Amino acid sequence: MASKSSFVDARGVGEFESLFRAMAEQKTGALLVAADPYFYSQRGQLIALAAQHRMPAIYEWRQFAVEGGLMSYGTVLTDAYGQAGSYAGRILNGEKPGDLPVIQPTNFQFVINLKTAKTLGLEISPTLSARADEVIG
Repeated sequence: MASKSSFVDARGVGEFESLFRAMAEQKTGALLVAADPYFYSQRGQLIALAAQHRMPAIYEWRQFAVEGGLMSYGTVLTDAYGQAGSYAGRILNGEKPGDLPVIQPTNFQFVINLKTAKTLGLEISPTLSARADEVIG
């Protein structure tokens, strides 16, 4: 069975509702919300709309799952902020930004919210739950 994927671009909070309605009408099977500071700031509305439209969604950061999103998988924000602070310190101490190495994240976290899965009528396999760093019950 081939799967179809599409990209939806939200330019502002006013577009969220209509985009979710359109995805529901198109019978979108699931949603991946990209890492974006704006989306993070609007996480309450994104989580609520996904629930309202009964759309399974996975998000980049843990806080989405903690607040009712189905799943999250991504970098640990406190680690990223620590790396940024380290870079800032090195630059303030005289190192040239162009001389600093690119650092990739090494700590990723997978969180599943079983309450949300149950509300959506989804069964999370024990194997998937065992792979999660955190299961919200």
